[in-house]
Amino acid sequence: QLQASGGGSVQTGESLTLTCEASALASERYAWAWFRQTQGREREFVASVAWHNGGSNYGSSVKGRFTIRVDDDRGTAELRMSGLKPDDTAIYYCAAAKQASLVANRRTVEFWGQGTQVTVSS
Repeated sequence: QLQASGGGSVQTGESLTLTCEASALASERYAWAWFRQTQGREREFVASVAWHNGGSNYGSSVKGRFTIRVDDDRGTAELRMSGLKPDDTAIYYCAAAKQASLVANRRTVEFWGQGTQVTVSS
């Protein structure tokens, strides 16, 4: 139900924007989030935003470099990533849930996207 796109390969310090589309959720009061995962590790929280950009939260490793924004009318959420580092290399997943507190926890997410690969080389 969620479609993530925008991943790719970039160099250290470059920027990338990921987009998550969920037309079925357009105009619905959902909170959105992005998580990321590397092989052998648990899915890590990256950022979340409440309905209508009411408030956002970021993981400590991306704070100040990444920005999450949502367009509720279109049912899309963006993750704008700047100052990318090799440690940001992962598969990125978008997520949605009815409450901001639920979407920030991978165990209570209601909808997941299929993932998009981001690779940052030094």
